[in-house]
Amino acid sequence: MDGNEFFGAAYKGSKQFTQQEVQTANATGFGAAADDYAERGIDLNERLIGNKAATFFFRMKGDAMKEAGIRDGDIIIVDRSIKLSNGRVIVAVLNGELLVRRFHKNFTSSFLVADNPRYPSINLAEFTDFRIWGVVTYAIGAF
Repeated sequence: MDGNEFFGAAYKGSKQFTQQEVQTANATGFGAAADDYAERGIDLNERLIGNKAATFFFRMKGDAMKEAGIRDGDIIIVDRSIKLSNGRVIVAVLNGELLVRRFHKNFTSSFLVADNPRYPSINLAEFTDFRIWGVVTYAIGAF
């Protein structure tokens, strides 16, 4: 492992000012007329992180979820506070190994399904050491 798989807790800072609260200066002493209508920039922390304390970043390794749009080298955002539901992409701990798969449950058993036909589905009834680590909320593609 090269040490880049786990990034730790998400954004912890807080913004003290919005763009509208920052004073503008002009050489003539008057602000521009358009300053009253300026929009503030896009903050990815606000858009992508719902629960700061429960959100973590991982770097995806492998191509098991390529049909879901998560490719090798992408950064995935995982929220541990989101309730698991059928069809969600999750990070699971299976026999001590982290896996990113889609969770499917039917009447009799649960499965971890890769979104790549090269990988077989994993029947969770066959494993005793299984835990859901968190739910993947977003993937940021690496170029």
